[in-house]
Amino acid sequence: MSRPLVSRRPATLAGTARVPGDKSISHRALMFGALAVGESRIEGLLEGDDVLRTAAAMHALGAEVERLDDGAWRLWGRGVGGLREPADVLDLGNSGTGARLMMGLVATHPFTTVFTGDASLRSRPMKRVSEPLSRMGARFVGREGGRLPMAVVGAQSPMPLVYELPVASAQVKSAILLAGLNTPGETTVIEREPTRDHTELMLRGFGAQVEVEAAEGGGRAVTVAGFPELTGRRVVVPADPSSAAFPAVAALLVPGSEVRLSGVGMNPLRTGLYQTLREMGADIHFDAMRDECGEPVADLLVRASALRGVDVPAARAPSMIDEYPILAVAAAFAMGTTRMFGLSELRVKESDRFAAVMNGLLACGVKAEAEGDTLVVHGTGAPPPGGATIAVNLDHRIAMSFLVMGMAAAEPVAVDDAEAIDTSFPGFVDLMNGLGGAISDIVAD
Repeated sequence: MSRPLVSRRPATLAGTARVPGDKSISHRALMFGALAVGESRIEGLLEGDDVLRTAAAMHALGAEVERLDDGAWRLWGRGVGGLREPADVLDLGNSGTGARLMMGLVATHPFTTVFTGDASLRSRPMKRVSEPLSRMGARFVGREGGRLPMAVVGAQSPMPLVYELPVASAQVKSAILLAGLNTPGETTVIEREPTRDHTELMLRGFGAQVEVEAAEGGGRAVTVAGFPELTGRRVVVPADPSSAAFPAVAALLVPGSEVRLSGVGMNPLRTGLYQTLREMGADIHFDAMRDECGEPVADLLVRASALRGVDVPAARAPSMIDEYPILAVAAAFAMGTTRMFGLSELRVKESDRFAAVMNGLLACGVKAEAEGDTLVVHGTGAPPPGGATIAVNLDHRIAMSFLVMGMAAAEPVAVDDAEAIDTSFPGFVDLMNGLGGAISDIVAD
């Protein structure tokens, strides 16, 4: 059953909120805890569908996974190389991160694992992961175009690899590094543009030997040594900066608003959106900067602001690839033109996000166009007309972005199905309405 929602202009937004835990870190905490020896305790885990699918998959691969009464999660891992063949197909739902990282995890274990997902995930390309993992000795049997459902036949005698990423991707980098844990020698990934480094940071925390050096010709070379003894540990998951983007942009756009978002992860490879918004004139302050389990964290104080158009360089894309839909909404309210360069990766997300953002903006009366892989949004400094119903195509970020649009547009904006929001941001509607928002279900006649 679909869940259509409509968002209307509130008087103002105010208050303090904490968005759910970081999705990227939550996935990795479960996987690394399953590879560790002994007990791991994870606090602040995102309990959205994407992450819960990963938890179920790690249990199917032999780890003990338990949610405790205090809301924390406990894992008892099997050690590197100790995963077992799952008895059934692993269904990762909508989670590209879960699927791609887990393919790396099992690619160097000598058994067969079959992956599937929802209609959106089954349409997404997996060759970017299967191609390098094949070089390590794994075999892949999937649908035409390298799509799910897909069987991964793990390598009997895995081989280390030196691989240069053709496209900046933390998922591909992480999949190769995870495969390298159960591979003799050293496995190296070269990235010309830095991508989020949660895998490197957390692997070190669990006891792996991970080296990051300047690569010949530019960029970074990330190397992991095979067969480490990972040790269970406590992980505190910071609030997700990608999820925080939605109430933050809403607070910028709704006149008179002031919102504080607590404990948000401020990893410099994840904060491109906030850098861009500040360049646009956003009143955003990072308070109480601190470190939690190797990750920088801050409280965000966001006040309503008049924004101006800017050029967003392609080099910034890896640090904000998931935030372009909500940035495009902010740009629709800015004075002047915003150009977002280098967005080819948006075409292979949960939906063709490039097309979805463009179509949604046009439906809401915003002047926008595509110039190759550049999205151009022309703002007037006034609220766009709104008044549209947006087809989200199972994409949670498209749904949340246009619900934010409806909170500041001249007329309400509806989305045809908000079910996918729970994959990454359970409680989104309650949190936004708790700050003063006006998002409600559309009741059929």
